[in-house]
Amino acid sequence: MNDILNKRGFASDNNSGVHPTVMEQIMKVNRGHAVGYGDDPYTDEARSVFKEQLGSDTEVFFVFTGTAANVLGLGGMIRSWHSVLSADTSHINSDECGSPEKIINCKVLTVETPDGKLRPEYLSKHMHGFGFEHHSQPKVISISQSSEMGTVYTVDEIKALADYAHSNDMLLHMDGARLSNAAVYLDLPFRAFTTDAGVDILSFGGTKNGMMYGEAVCFLRGGMPSGFRYLRKQSMQLASKMRFISAQYIAFFKCNVWKECAGHSNNMAKMLEKRLREIKGVKITQKVESNAIFAQMPRKVAQEINKEYFFYPWNEETDEYRLMTSWDTTEEDINTFSDKLAILVENSPGDGEALIR
Repeated sequence: MNDILNKRGFASDNNSGVHPTVMEQIMKVNRGHAVGYGDDPYTDEARSVFKEQLGSDTEVFFVFTGTAANVLGLGGMIRSWHSVLSADTSHINSDECGSPEKIINCKVLTVETPDGKLRPEYLSKHMHGFGFEHHSQPKVISISQSSEMGTVYTVDEIKALADYAHSNDMLLHMDGARLSNAAVYLDLPFRAFTTDAGVDILSFGGTKNGMMYGEAVCFLRGGMPSGFRYLRKQSMQLASKMRFISAQYIAFFKCNVWKECAGHSNNMAKMLEKRLREIKGVKITQKVESNAIFAQMPRKVAQEINKEYFFYPWNEETDEYRLMTSWDTTEEDINTFSDKLAILVENSPGDGEALIR
């Protein structure tokens, strides 16, 4: 059992543990009684901290999971005849088991992107049928920051999408599961590339960046959508002991846990990128701007090293794999993995040469 628990890898930043400062905060609020369902002082403080980070008009609702944050955030703003436009790699399209269609009964329309990022010109094929009752009505553009390909939207790119959405009477949603990694890469406060850039709805994640669990649905424009609290309850996302979700965000922000964790995981990704680029037969396929590395490598090599360092295939047709670093990834993790990978590739020169060609 200990070998299983201590096995490290690059499968997901969800696999890492809880940052000690966050754990201390959880223990701190685990004293005495507190009113349930969010009517406690810790949740009030967390809401205030979010307003400091994102703007005074921000309305915050805590939920258990990132899927819930995305789906309910969208559900608070749309009706069943609306559609959501996203990249084909987006979580709402490929990793949430059809929950937008199931839970909020909307249609998800996707476009292919080379780097996981949407651009206004990519969306034109879906921008028709407005006011036509036989056609699903485009209502929200949904982007991920950082993207599922590890790339990061610039402020100007987000503003362009927000302007495009608003000029078409649409809204801009941001899946911020790895928002902290983007903030570190951009070296900007959260508000600069969310509220001030025109984002309307934000799913703010912490689970992948040092928290235990829990995410936040943030409506950034004020005027909380009518009935959202009932939608959260109906969707089984109203936590009775909410303080154990919300209090984590107090430490997350006030103790700069978000910056420490995201900065470290980003740095580890750049270190891993450097080591991989030194291995003939391994090819980096995307810009490394957060804590994700996408790389092609010989399939047999990947299968062999995967036995010791677990990670996921991304595109099996092209032998492309995703490697994720975490807040607790170490330099030793990087070096031992890279050293072994180099040896395996060297012993499979035919596969490596074929890949590079």
